[in-house]
Order: sequence, then structure tokens, then C-alpha cells
Amino acid sequence: MNVDATGIPALDVAVVWGGAVTILAGVGTVVWRAVQGTVRLAGRVDDFMDDWTGAPPRAGVPRRPGVMERVAAIEERLQRVGYELYPNSGCSLRDAVDQANERLARLWPEPEECGPAPMPTDPPPDSPPAAP
Repeated sequence: MNVDATGIPALDVAVVWGGAVTILAGVGTVVWRAVQGTVRLAGRVDDFMDDWTGAPPRAGVPRRPGVMERVAAIEERLQRVGYELYPNSGCSLRDAVDQANERLARLWPEPEECGPAPMPTDPPPDSPPAAP
């Protein structure tokens, strides 16, 4: 591609320098955006790593446990809950519920164990006969 000069040397120099400045500004903008994105990504990775590993206490900020420590605490709590859900040595919540059900069954037997239910029109068994 052949570009002819304008015939005015100062204008030719200004066009060349203007093109060079434009190209440098474009390259600088692309580099700046790449650096800015990299810095933002590095900050997010740093925040993630702080969350993953935890953070020691600082002035005015309490200690933050890491992910693995939190997962271990959750597993421990689940173990304690699981201990209460199954019958074991008599100390679990399930054992207490089973024991309460046994006591209730002794105090209040199931209806089929008591015989047929009386009809509402039948007089109660202990009441005197009705006067004619």
C-alpha cells in the first residue's frame, strides 16, 4: 500500500506522530486492562485462600477458622445428632421416646386390645337402667 505525502511536511509529521500515539494509547489501554483484571483476579484468589485456610486474629478482628476446620466441626455436630437418633445405651433421645411409648402403651392400650368400642346409643355399663 502506497501512501502519498500531503505535500506539507509538518502535516505529514503530525499524521505519523498522531498514528503512533494512537497505536501506543491502544496498546497501553489493552495492557492496562489486562493488568487491572490480573490484579482483581489475584485479589479474589487471595480472599479465597484466606477463607480456605482461615485467618489469625488481628486487632479488633476475631480469628476466622478455615474451611477444613469448619467441616470438621460440622461433622462432629452431625455425629452428636446421629447419636441421638438411634437406640443405644439408653441415653439417647430415641431411647427416651421409645421408653415414653412403652409407658403410654401400658397406660393406654390400643383400641383393638380393649374390645369393640361401645355404640353411642348403648347405656354406659355402670349406669342404672333408665326408668320406663
